[in-house]
Amino acid sequence: MSEDKGTFFSNPEEQLIHEGGFSYIEEGEGPVFILLHGLFGALSNFKEVVDFLKKDYKVVLPRLPIYELPILSTNVKALSNHLKAFIEHKGYDKVNLLGNSLGGHVGLVYAHENPAKVSSMVLSGSSGLYENAFGGSFPRREDKNYLREKIALTFYDPAMVTDALVDECHEAVNNRNKLIRILSIAKSAIRHNMAKELPNYTMPVCLIWGKNDTITPPEVAVEFHAKLPDSVLYWIEKCGHAPMMEHPAEFNQYLGEWLAKVKLS
Repeated sequence: MSEDKGTFFSNPEEQLIHEGGFSYIEEGEGPVFILLHGLFGALSNFKEVVDFLKKDYKVVLPRLPIYELPILSTNVKALSNHLKAFIEHKGYDKVNLLGNSLGGHVGLVYAHENPAKVSSMVLSGSSGLYENAFGGSFPRREDKNYLREKIALTFYDPAMVTDALVDECHEAVNNRNKLIRILSIAKSAIRHNMAKELPNYTMPVCLIWGKNDTITPPEVAVEFHAKLPDSVLYWIEKCGHAPMMEHPAEFNQYLGEWLAKVKLS
């Protein structure tokens, strides 16, 4: 694919590869880094991270089938199973996982069940311990101003909430089939607590957290750091739930520092 940063992710849908029931974007060569998006996260959220990693790694962004799973199977475990099937489809021997929000949780479940396949993990605003979600329902779904206020809780800087982001969220929560799945996954993430499993993880883990995250607050990062045997925690000031979007340069700086210390395969 093109190395032109000006066109990369200009239209992610056009760059998606569709094969074997999977949809994904792939950039670069080297050890495999799989980037996992959150519940409302778009693949384009990782643009700067991809530009940073693809110089040394094969960066792969699978689109999680949040809206395609059967309603009764729309949960974190099913998304982890999808990731497992994707990794098997691609024939990857070992992978490195980087997940934001729900994507981090999916990576945690996969790594717990397939530890020999995971060389390392990077978690940012990950669920799996505790999170403040929309709250189990979407009152005033038709009210875009209400949605804008809710979405703004994701970021430290409210200017990050674009009209396009509001429109995308508005469309999703006013589509009954999508809304049912959103609520199902959100409830599943809350129920699927990973606290007991975390001490058993042996791979190195990098935690990059927004100091002003109100969805997975700083104490969540502290607990992840305390429970994971081999973890490093980096804080980003004046930053909310999506550091790779709000402060991409600082996110990449910490990621680079950690990668320099960890031998990946």
